[in-house]
Amino acid sequence: MPDSPSPEFKQSMGALDATMLVSGAMIGSGIFIVSADMARNVGSAGWLLAIWVLTGIVTVAAALSYGELAGMMPKAGGQYIYIQKAYGTLTSFVYGWTVFMVIQTGTIAAVAVAFIKYAGVFFPVLNPENVLFKLGPAPVSVGSMFAMASIVLLTYINTRGIQSGKLIQNVFTVAKLAALFGLIAIGIGYGFKSGMLSQNFADAWSSTKSGASGGSVSLGGMALLMAVGVSMIGSLFSADAWNNVTFIAAEIKNPKRNIPLSLFLGTLIVTTLYILANVAYLSILPLKGSPTGVDVLARGIQYAEYDRVASAAMSLIFNDSAAFIMAALIMVSTFGCNNGLILAGARLYYAMAQDGLFFKQAAQLNKNAVPAKALWLQCFWACLLCLSGTYGQLLNYCTFGSLIFYMVTIGGIFVLRRTQPNADRPYKAFGYPLVPVLYIVTTLAICLILLIDPKTRFDSGMGLLITAVGIPVYFLSKKK
Repeated sequence: MPDSPSPEFKQSMGALDATMLVSGAMIGSGIFIVSADMARNVGSAGWLLAIWVLTGIVTVAAALSYGELAGMMPKAGGQYIYIQKAYGTLTSFVYGWTVFMVIQTGTIAAVAVAFIKYAGVFFPVLNPENVLFKLGPAPVSVGSMFAMASIVLLTYINTRGIQSGKLIQNVFTVAKLAALFGLIAIGIGYGFKSGMLSQNFADAWSSTKSGASGGSVSLGGMALLMAVGVSMIGSLFSADAWNNVTFIAAEIKNPKRNIPLSLFLGTLIVTTLYILANVAYLSILPLKGSPTGVDVLARGIQYAEYDRVASAAMSLIFNDSAAFIMAALIMVSTFGCNNGLILAGARLYYAMAQDGLFFKQAAQLNKNAVPAKALWLQCFWACLLCLSGTYGQLLNYCTFGSLIFYMVTIGGIFVLRRTQPNADRPYKAFGYPLVPVLYIVTTLAICLILLIDPKTRFDSGMGLLITAVGIPVYFLSKKK
């Protein structure tokens, strides 16, 4: 029997639920992995922590700025609505196009790939070398099939109603927050005894860049600035997706209050934990190491096996069981993260379809008052992206596209202050205009560095190209 449309969304998520969505969508696999590549890029404990602190400041500043827009327009679609009101339908369509093509679906695919990567610790058959067949240039492995299956499962659960998605989100977010806090407490406690933290900070600001096969060069001036910018793509990806709570504004109780509050609390909690997690890593492992090191201490943070920094750190405390403990933690983290991404993303496509800018079927709510067809369209494309590239490539595409539209959206605050000066603003952006301006300038500098640096130039360029393609697609769809 076909689903019957429901006239409206159900407001069933409170402030705690919204905060759990912000936190849960942010914490995936990045915090357990990306510090290795960052350590190779900057080669110093001081700069590694400085990058995470800067990431935290930038993320919280953006969340505080979004609070004003969320309070003004508490509607399904969130950021899409803000961009439309500030700039018009062309810019909002290009944003929605980029979210569907790469930002949301690419992040879902990357997180699903990471989930299966760590499931391979328990089930080696899921490792990427177990290729079943090739679909053109793309290898289809057992792991990629299971990654897609995890997306399908979570999509199905979320078609059953907001309560189903909310339950999974809250349970998994509480579990991974507790586990991350435990990792921090154990790591820092161990570090006080070992003296490793003080050893890492003995020469905290002497920066070097190391290659994947070893060897290093000293950094300073513009070269150091470039290294910091490139490193931030990993930390920013780890702290991304906090804006997803704006997509489900129509299902949050008292959204004018609870969305700005959840944005602030969620980003503050997660970025604080991320900084402390890196302190824990530096308390257990030496930052510098060798790719040919015979044990985790010799390899250090820079050359942790498969970049699994958290696993390497915990192996000194839990010995052989550490790999399984961390794999289980990251599986919980990534599964819960993807639930939040899948739940929220479909609401944006629903809002686009309501405006006639997306498949019209996506504008329908099923009998459980959720946009089921939008969920399945998102599922289909995210599954295809699981075959499109590596975790690192997906990370670069998603993060660059996200940064562009974070700047555009925060710029919308200035536009709307001018065009709608008398609009109801239950909350006003913290530190306006200084904080929003600093965010835009900092993010623009990072984007320019990513386009210039040879390591990230291609993937960032692809992210920019995908965004630009949305412009002719918009005019073609309007003409049709």
